[in-house]
Amino acid sequence: MATHRISDEPAYVLHRYDWSESSLILEVFTRHHGRIALVAKGAKRPSSSFRPILLPLQPLHLAFGGDAEIRSLKGAEWQGGHIMPSGDALMSGYYLNELLLTLLARDDPHPGLFDIYAHAVQVIASEHGEALQSALRAFELLLLREIGLLPLLDAQTMTLLDLESQHRYSLVPEGGLRQTSEIDRASLSGAQWLSLQQSISLDAPFTVTLRACSEVMSELKPQLRSLLNYHCGVSTLRTRQMMIDLQSLQAV
Repeated sequence: MATHRISDEPAYVLHRYDWSESSLILEVFTRHHGRIALVAKGAKRPSSSFRPILLPLQPLHLAFGGDAEIRSLKGAEWQGGHIMPSGDALMSGYYLNELLLTLLARDDPHPGLFDIYAHAVQVIASEHGEALQSALRAFELLLLREIGLLPLLDAQTMTLLDLESQHRYSLVPEGGLRQTSEIDRASLSGAQWLSLQQSISLDAPFTVTLRACSEVMSELKPQLRSLLNYHCGVSTLRTRQMMIDLQSLQAV
């Protein structure tokens, strides 16, 4: 049987770990083939051309082949565009990668989500503070939408009743969008949910969604975090816990 060979495939490295003294196993997110595993033979050798290229949060074009669950990396080219993020931006990028590793099945293509991820990484690499947080919220919303885990945000999930502009609604893991108390801080008005629904319904939504999220960031964050933790099957994602620990050390 002929070995299936793919060339010039847009991709990002999500995670890498040792396979032998000289080689690596890579978890990569590709545009046309989804999340796949690759073995990069000899990538740890000082003379390897792979060594300075196979980094997370960097746009790559890969060539790979094979029909096994773990395919063989044949080539990698860095596409440039931005420097390696650092500090909070780097941790935010690792957080996006953990979400993809946890929620995406292998060999399940999501070209639209790949483009959203690429936009998010570009923002993360160049922004700090509130803009960085808005990018995370926008990616979370669009990720949940792309994999079918986000209910419609223009109606109450259980009753399908339309949202009232002035009433407050919360997004909860097992009940979707439902009306809640006026004093519940982890809620948005009907008008705000409708605005978010409109922003994620566009063909090229990332920048529009980012702006919409920036207006409701503090209220939206705990709701999305709860929904993501539920679907990931954890109480706190590892990167989130690491950020909390680092902030605690900085406060000492």
